[in-house]
Amino acid sequence: MSIALVAALDTKAEDAAFLASRLRSRGHEVVVVDVGVLGEPGLPVDVPRAVVARAGGSSIEALVARRDRSTAVAVMTRGAAHVLADLHARGPLAGALAIGGGAGTTIGATALRALPLGLPKVVLTTLAAETGRFVGTSDVVLFPSIVDVAGVNRISRVSYARAADALAGMVEGAPEPPASERDRPLVAATMFGVTTPCVQRAKDRLEAAGCEVLVFHACGAGGRMMERLVDDGLVDAVLDITTTEWADEVVGGILTAGPHRLEAAARAGIPQVVSLGATDMVNFGPLRTVPSRLRGRCLYEHTADSTLLRVTPEEATEIGRAIGRKLRGAGDHATVVVPRRGVSALDDAGAPFDDPRARAALAAAVRGELAGTAVQYEEHDLHINDDVFADRLAQRVLEQLEAVGHAPRGEPAQAR
Repeated sequence: MSIALVAALDTKAEDAAFLASRLRSRGHEVVVVDVGVLGEPGLPVDVPRAVVARAGGSSIEALVARRDRSTAVAVMTRGAAHVLADLHARGPLAGALAIGGGAGTTIGATALRALPLGLPKVVLTTLAAETGRFVGTSDVVLFPSIVDVAGVNRISRVSYARAADALAGMVEGAPEPPASERDRPLVAATMFGVTTPCVQRAKDRLEAAGCEVLVFHACGAGGRMMERLVDDGLVDAVLDITTTEWADEVVGGILTAGPHRLEAAARAGIPQVVSLGATDMVNFGPLRTVPSRLRGRCLYEHTADSTLLRVTPEEATEIGRAIGRKLRGAGDHATVVVPRRGVSALDDAGAPFDDPRARAALAAAVRGELAGTAVQYEEHDLHINDDVFADRLAQRVLEQLEAVGHAPRGEPAQAR
C-alpha cells in the first residue's frame, strides 16, 4: 500500500521532495499528486496536475488561461478529493499527507477529509491553529509547519521530518481490533452533561448484553461526527438519546449540527432509537453573548462560558416538528421514546427549566409528525434520567438489533 503526498509542486517541490524522501526512507511507497496550476512541477509526479484539474471539472489549460486563484483552488480542491478517493479505491492507500499554506491547506484538507475515518491523514500547514474549518468531521491531523512552506531550512527540516515520521508511525502502528470485538454490534449514542445518567445507564446495559457503545458529545460537531461514522458504514445501531442540537438549529444557538442531523441512520438502513434529551435548552456562550432579544427569557448560567436558554412551548413545538419530520421516513427500524416528566437534569420538578406546558408541546409535535408512519412511538411517565427509562431505551436497541439479525452474543432481547 502507498502513501499519497498532495502538494502544489510549482511552489512546494523542495518541501515535497524532502517529505517523500523521508517517507521512502522508512520503507513506504509514495504517490505524488500535483495540485499546482501556474508553474511546472519541480520533481517527478505520479498524478499530474492535468489529471487533477480534469477530475475537478476543468482543464489545466483553462485554469492557466483564466489566471483566477479562487477558481483554480475550487477546481483543484474538487479534483484532489476525487483523485484520492480513486487511489484509495484502487489501492487502497495506507495514509495521506498534504502540505501547504492557505490554498494548499484548503485543497489538501478537503481531499483528506473525503478519505475514510481511521486512515492516517496529516496536513503539514501554516494554519494548524485554525482546526475547525479544515478538520470538519474527519480525523485529519494538522501539523504546524512553524515557518512558511517555502523551502527546506534548519527550522522547516525539523518540522517536516516530524510530520513525515508522525504519518509513517500512524501507518506502521495501525491497531487491529481484538478478535473478541469484531463481532460485537457497534452502537453510537449521544450525550450531554444533563443526560449523562441516562446515557451511562443505557451504555452499561448494552455493553453487558454484548454491544460496544461509542458516546458522542451532542455539541454540534459531535452529532455531525456520529452521522459521518454512520454514513461510513461503521455503526450497527444508533441510540440517539440527546437530540439537543435541533433546539440550537431551530432557535439559533451555537451548538447546532446543521439541518441534516437525524438523516444518516435512515439512509444507512440501520436501527435507531431516538429520544428528546436536552431539547429543553438552547446553548450560548458567556451571558454577555446572549442576543439582546433573549435577555429577558429564562436563562441559566451553566458555567462562566456557557449560558442555557429555556425554550418556550412554541419553540418546543417547532423543535418537535423538526425532529418528527426528519424521522418520518425512517421506517420500522426506528423507535422514538419520550419521557413525559422531563428531558434533562434541568427539566425536572422544581428544577430551573421545569415547564410542563413546553414538555407537552414537544411530545405532541413529535407524535403528530409521526402519526401514520411506520416509526414506532412510545411515551412513558418517567424522567429521562430515571433508571427505568434508560433500561427501556437499551432494551429497544437490543430488540431492533435482533429484528435485523444482529443481536449481540449476550443476553437475548426480551420484550417489555
